[in-house]
Amino acid sequence: MKNNTQLDYAVIVPCYNEEERFPFQQFLAFAHANPEVLICLVNDGSNDKTLALLKGFQVVAPSNVCVYNMPQNGGKSEAVRQGMLHVLNNYSMDLIGFLDADLATLPEEFLAMAKYKESKPAIAGIIGSRIPRLGANIVRDDNRSIFSLFAKLAIRKILRTKFHDTQCGAKVFHRQLVPFIFNKPFSTPWLFDVEIFLRIQNKFGQSTLQNGILEYPLMHWTEVGGSKLNWKHAMRIPFQLLSLYKKYTLANVFTKKLSFG
Repeated sequence: MKNNTQLDYAVIVPCYNEEERFPFQQFLAFAHANPEVLICLVNDGSNDKTLALLKGFQVVAPSNVCVYNMPQNGGKSEAVRQGMLHVLNNYSMDLIGFLDADLATLPEEFLAMAKYKESKPAIAGIIGSRIPRLGANIVRDDNRSIFSLFAKLAIRKILRTKFHDTQCGAKVFHRQLVPFIFNKPFSTPWLFDVEIFLRIQNKFGQSTLQNGILEYPLMHWTEVGGSKLNWKHAMRIPFQLLSLYKKYTLANVFTKKLSFG
């Protein structure tokens, strides 16, 4: 059933075992201060009391909070995907995005991104970019800097676009893009952001990716402890990048060669 409440923006927040660390008061303050923003909290098959916590949050802010429950854990990419489709199918706002539950990016920053996108109708999507610069408070863990640099170079090569930061957890898209980006499950658990851009590129072409997606320099971003990406997972990333390259780039080259005989 469609929800006819007037809401201008929606943010999906994937939540897995957030019982002890969910920033309840910060989200509540944002929800009350910004009634035009729907906060869709997705419980990703948590095995603690996260679902009860999220439903409790919905009770105190019922007009602009919804809870979507996944009975089984599917990972962040699947939680975001299902949340995006749930909002697309049940609400009417044009701008839908996602944000990490740890609030490394503040919800106020997400809203600023969405409003900026609104002022740029030619842009199809806005992605947060954690660019250190004067006047901005960007706090990142330097221990991953070398690995991140190599990963960034590989991602640029695959996308053939000079992205500064594909992996920031804050992104906003026009609803028209959502079916093309999120209709199918993602191939990799940690690089679904890269796969988002590969899907846009494959569907709409290189120029759309180059000119239709805008990196938005964040004013605030803070590394939050307890990241689920450990070194064991990090070591798998090169193989996952290679898998994406084969699936989206080499496969297309091969298909084009066949089509031309």
